[in-house]
Amino acid sequence: MAGVQTAVALREQGFAGPVTLVGAEPHQPYDRPPLSKAVLLGKAEGSAFDIDFEALGIELVLGRAVTGVRPADHELDTADGPLAYDVLVLATGAEPIRLPGTEGVPGVHLLRTLDDAERLRPVLAEQQDVVVVGAGWIGAEFATAAREAGCSVTVVEAAARPLAGALPEEVAAPMTGWYADSGAVLRTHARVERVEPGTVVLSDGTRLPAGAVVVGIGARPATAWLTGSGIELGSHREVVADDGLRTSAPDVYAVGDCSSFPSGRYGERLLVHHWDNALQGPRTVAANIIGETPAAYDPVPYFWSEQFGRFVQYAGHHASADELVWRGDPTGVAWSVCWLREGALVAVLAVGRPRDLAQGRRLIEWGARLDPTLTADPSVPLKKAAL
Repeated sequence: MAGVQTAVALREQGFAGPVTLVGAEPHQPYDRPPLSKAVLLGKAEGSAFDIDFEALGIELVLGRAVTGVRPADHELDTADGPLAYDVLVLATGAEPIRLPGTEGVPGVHLLRTLDDAERLRPVLAEQQDVVVVGAGWIGAEFATAAREAGCSVTVVEAAARPLAGALPEEVAAPMTGWYADSGAVLRTHARVERVEPGTVVLSDGTRLPAGAVVVGIGARPATAWLTGSGIELGSHREVVADDGLRTSAPDVYAVGDCSSFPSGRYGERLLVHHWDNALQGPRTVAANIIGETPAAYDPVPYFWSEQFGRFVQYAGHHASADELVWRGDPTGVAWSVCWLREGALVAVLAVGRPRDLAQGRRLIEWGARLDPTLTADPSVPLKKAAL
C-alpha cells in the first residue's frame, strides 16, 4: 500500500519524471486487508490494486529483492545488479515474527502475504482443526474466518487477555467473550512449548490437536536489509523519519510500517503498523519530493478490524490519557470508549458505533475538549459533548 500510493501520489501531484516500483514478490501489487477475509475464504482470487500502472507511467520491477542501499552512491543493491536512484522511498513494511522452533515444521503458517493466504485456503476448505498462536488483531481475524469456514479453532495467548499489547485490560476484557460466542476456544496464560506435526504442546503439558497452526504474535519493521547503510534506525529497528518523512540519508524517505515519525499531537515518536498510515503518508512524501512545503505529517492514527461479527474501529493514541469514559454497555453489541487527556479527546475505540468513530476522529484532529458526563451518555452524539 505505501509503495503503490507513493507512486500514484507522485503522478497525481504532477511529478513527470520516471517512477519505478520495486518489489520482492512476483505478484501485481495488492491490498492486504482482504487476505484475512475474502481471499482466505475463497470468495476472491486476489486483491490486486485496480490501478493502470502503464497508463500512469509507473514501471513495475517485480520479483526482485533489494539487498542493500548505498546512499552515498545513490544506488540499491539487488541480486540482479545495482539500481540507481535520484530519490529513494523506503516502503518495505513489516514482517511477521516467527514462533521460535517452528522453522520447517509442516503445517505452521503465517498470514501476511498473498502466498500465505493461498496456502491457508485449503486449511479452511478442509475444515481442519486449527490452533492460532496469539490473540491480537490478526489472530482474531483469522479465527473469525476459520470459524466461518467451519473449522474447530483454539486460540492460545501467553498474556491474560486478548490484545494485551494494544489495549488496557478493562477495555480488552469484554472481548474475551467474543471467542466463545463464535464457538472458538480461547486459552490465556498459555505458552507454546513446541510445535510437533499435528500437535501444539503447551508449557503445562497440554497437547492440542492441530491440522494447522497459524502464528500471529506480532510484526517488526522489515529493515534488516538496511544494515550497514548508515540510515538511522530506532529502538524497534524501524527507519527514523522526520515530520516530512525524510530519513537521516539525503534523498531517502520512509513511509508506512517500516518507519516511525515524530507526532507533535502526542508528543512522542509513533510507529504505526496500520493500513491508513500507509495510505496517508505517501501524500506527504510525494509533496516533499516535488518540492512543495506540506504541513508536518501528524495524522490521527486509525485502524479497523472485523472479528466475530463485530466491526471494531480505533482512532488516536491513548498512551498519555488520564481519563477513560465508557459509552454504552461493553457486554452489548455496540459500545465505545473515549480516552481524554486534561479533558481533550485523544483516542476513541468504537465497537459497532461507526458514528462515534467518525465524530471522535474529527474531534481529536481539532483538539476538542469534552464534557465527561455528556460523553458517557451513548444517546448523545459525541460531537455534542464538545465544550
